[in-house]
Amino acid sequence: MMTADNHTFFAPMTYILTGIRGTEESHVWTSIPFCLMYIVTLFGNSLLLFIILTQRSLHQPMYLFVSMLAAADLLLSTTAVPRMMAVFWFRAGEISFAACLTQMFFIHVSFMAESAILLAMAFDRYVAICDPLRYTSVITKSVTRRMGLAVITRSFCIVFPVIFLVKQLNFCRTNRLPHTYCEYMTIARLACDDITVNFWYGIVVAILVISLDAVLIAVSYGLILRAVFQLPSKDSWLKALHTCGSHLCVILMFYTSGFFLIFAHRFGHIILGYILILLSQLYVLIPPILNPLFMG
Repeated sequence: MMTADNHTFFAPMTYILTGIRGTEESHVWTSIPFCLMYIVTLFGNSLLLFIILTQRSLHQPMYLFVSMLAAADLLLSTTAVPRMMAVFWFRAGEISFAACLTQMFFIHVSFMAESAILLAMAFDRYVAICDPLRYTSVITKSVTRRMGLAVITRSFCIVFPVIFLVKQLNFCRTNRLPHTYCEYMTIARLACDDITVNFWYGIVVAILVISLDAVLIAVSYGLILRAVFQLPSKDSWLKALHTCGSHLCVILMFYTSGFFLIFAHRFGHIILGYILILLSQLYVLIPPILNPLFMG
């Protein structure tokens, strides 16, 4: 259909993932560290899940939250990296519109799930350290399962409108995606429609959901640290700080990289495209590869 501004709208059947523009000749070499990191991610998180699931002594809320985080890491990296490798190795960047939306959905669901799981873990540690006598009555296996269900439900409800918003767009420019996987704003920018709603939906989610999670986690660990320094035994200090320290490393790594990418994809026009894509690739690999080291 031709419009007054001479744009031809079309419904894309497929997209072409172009990889990192300007570095096509070195794609194979670039893929080697990413592939190795993915293998380590699969091994580390799968081993962590296997140990927790097979050791009955680890069927406790804290370790169940760790297993949820490992599962979310596996989902995130496995949704993005195999397609990335196909682009790098075989230049097989063609992906159907439905598959692209599916990949985008699971990448964003994984991100939302990880944020909610980290919040649940912070609450778990808060009760364990600040109110240990009530821990077994507050954080039961039943409560843990309900929290896990809440994580999945919340993530789905937040991300599903993204699919709806993308499907409402009219595309008229190109079906070539300058990325290694399907990312929300990268797709939206191919549209000829006004994407203000798409733009601000991501910002509102970042501020009202992700930022709220981060604030609640910060409050929890603030109360935890206050309680820790009131403990009479130095050994108790060290044990509590060791557990909380590993959690804080994961939290800082997750939210720092996550917030940077959220706002960079929307405001980072001064960031060179290939640098932003490279950082996006590292985001789906670095947290999943390091989480088992800190949490294990």
